[in-house]
Amino acid sequence: MRAVRYHEYGGPEVLRIENTDSPEAGPGQVRIAVGAASVNPMDLKLRSGAMASGPLQRPRGTGLDAAGVVDQLGPDVTGVQVGDRVFGAGSGTLAEQAVLSSFAPVPDGLSLTQAAALPTVAETAGRVLGLLPDEPGSVLVVDGASGGVGTILVQLAVRRGLQVVGTASAGNQDLLRRLGATPITYGPGLAERVRALVGQVDGAADLAGKGSPAELVELVGDAGRVVTIADFSGTTGAVVSSGSEGRSWETMAEVADLVAAGELELVMDSELDWSQASEAHRRAESGQATGKIVLTIG
Repeated sequence: MRAVRYHEYGGPEVLRIENTDSPEAGPGQVRIAVGAASVNPMDLKLRSGAMASGPLQRPRGTGLDAAGVVDQLGPDVTGVQVGDRVFGAGSGTLAEQAVLSSFAPVPDGLSLTQAAALPTVAETAGRVLGLLPDEPGSVLVVDGASGGVGTILVQLAVRRGLQVVGTASAGNQDLLRRLGATPITYGPGLAERVRALVGQVDGAADLAGKGSPAELVELVGDAGRVVTIADFSGTTGAVVSSGSEGRSWETMAEVADLVAAGELELVMDSELDWSQASEAHRRAESGQATGKIVLTIG
């Protein structure tokens, strides 16, 4: 099979399509013929070497999310069969075949391209929301609300009756209004702007990684009600949620059903052919993407 891989850490230019062996599904896993895979921030960190402790020892694939058609079942897999459309999470998913460790059926009415955009952002949004006050009427501030995770989190929070204030650039503020949030400009002075807008804040999420946790903690008044997925310094006392504490994939299927039913909007930035993997990573690193970038295969 062919896969997008890299032989050294570096910029998007290190990505290339090459031949490699097909993976085999292990216990509880399925292998799929991939129809589409999406780009996540973690893909960029892994490719750049930002999380590496030394040189890359062997070629590595890229991609964490994918959707496609099951072509092999691992031991102990139930509920799906060869030929079913599924989406989920694995590693090295930007390839003609990939193994998924967490997966769910693609609902009727949802394309493989749409489904491939969902796994990581849906899981992350659900996990972060589960760590924050969620009583109806609670006020939640989301820094980085127009990205892949943010657009899902905003809509899930609004569905639960929360009042959401989301940061976004001027060009994305109408999007946040459409999703049910009150938009506000990001950057220095955020706490003052939020207080002037809504007064008391019950919880906050940092999805942007642009230095906001300290200001969000000041705004909320309790570091335990501020969650970050982007600042791992630990200097502010905010709750750091990286997924290492355990992932919950139920939200993945829930969000897919809502999108298929037209009850939740999936915000897509762009759809590219997988031969444009380097371009997709550049777009993701630019900070200009609104929603998800998806690469189609075949």
